[in-house]
Amino acid sequence: MAIFLTEQSRIMVQGITGTEGTRHTRRMVAAGTTVVAGVVPGRDGERRDGIPVFGDVPAAVAATGADTSVVLVPPRFAKAAVLAAVDARVRLIVVITEGIPVHDTVEFTARARAAGVRVVGPNCPGLISPGRSNAGIIPADIAERGRIGLVSKSGTLTYQLMHELRDLGFTTCVGIGGDPVVGTTHIDCLAAFQDDPETEAIVLIGEIGGDAEERAADYIAAHVTKPVVGYVAGFTAPPGRTMGHAGAIVSGSSGTAAAKKAALEAAGVTVGTTPTETARLMRDLLARC
Repeated sequence: MAIFLTEQSRIMVQGITGTEGTRHTRRMVAAGTTVVAGVVPGRDGERRDGIPVFGDVPAAVAATGADTSVVLVPPRFAKAAVLAAVDARVRLIVVITEGIPVHDTVEFTARARAAGVRVVGPNCPGLISPGRSNAGIIPADIAERGRIGLVSKSGTLTYQLMHELRDLGFTTCVGIGGDPVVGTTHIDCLAAFQDDPETEAIVLIGEIGGDAEERAADYIAAHVTKPVVGYVAGFTAPPGRTMGHAGAIVSGSSGTAAAKKAALEAAGVTVGTTPTETARLMRDLLARC
């Protein structure tokens, strides 16, 4: 099985008629994903590459049974788009949009949590269960279905580890996003991978800033029995400077790559110093299993 996303997932794309919406919908469909609807206000009744477009989320859900949404709308429309999907009880909402104000994210993630709806992102590449479904912008042709679960703050590092371990394959790869507030955390994914019988080992990718990796380390020590290999981006980052992701900023000694590496290793995680070394560590670990 996979986590969060399976071949039964029925996906709608909010913002399907935009340039990015159209392009990534085509890539999802080419990967075998079941895309059943698009949603764009004022475009009800149109079709995009044969996919019906609805003017609002309730109409799309009622007509197609969509249970997953991929949000590819400009930042100023993102909160309304997510809340519409939450109110329609879409079970999984994948927010690709970057640049969403933090207070908007705080509001829609809180509403989603209260409604029992899972949000992945924002500012993330989405998630993929190779060979089954792809919700977002992760390239589908760089890895096969296999034995590893992957959770990452970084889209680029998600792609690199998928490519480096493509022969071993993945159950699900989840890009949770690098903003200060995200809907799904490392811990959420660790718990799901621990319960997934097909996942034999887990790759955890973090980066500087915040304490998500330290909290993940505490969770691993208490709850995860499967082997975990980790990587923390940002060993050479200068303190006080934001590095790419909004959440990747270090002040003082808190949130440094060295502190996160130490916390993960104390929890029994094998931590690589480069993505390639991290892939090798996972390969060596699975060879011993």
